[in-house]
Amino acid sequence: QVHLVESGGGLVQAGGSLRLSCAASGSIFSIGGVEWYRQAPGKQRELVAGITSSGSTNYYVDSVKGRFTISRDNAKNTVFLQMNSLKPEDTAVYYCNAAMKVSRSSEWNSDFWGQGTQVTVSS
Repeated sequence: QVHLVESGGGLVQAGGSLRLSCAASGSIFSIGGVEWYRQAPGKQRELVAGITSSGSTNYYVDSVKGRFTISRDNAKNTVFLQMNSLKPEDTAVYYCNAAMKVSRSSEWNSDFWGQGTQVTVSS
């Protein structure tokens, strides 16, 4: 079985920083691209940032460009989201989503999600 676990959320004042982690564990053969999403109350889940398997390519939603940085440590099966200059509108539950293979012969499966971590930014 494969698990994705997010951590690092919390309550922070506007202008502050948080670093989220998304750790994969279990029967994993390979981890491909990983994305961070967020969902605020009453709003649809939105893509925040993504990173390719090698880490060579990153992408961000316009609202976080220049403030958030996604990175990964493939040796530890972990992806990070460094969030700086946080704003109240960043308040949401943050989820990670990964594409993974559980064996050499299996297909890529992009339906792995963590349970989410709450980020609350006070004004």
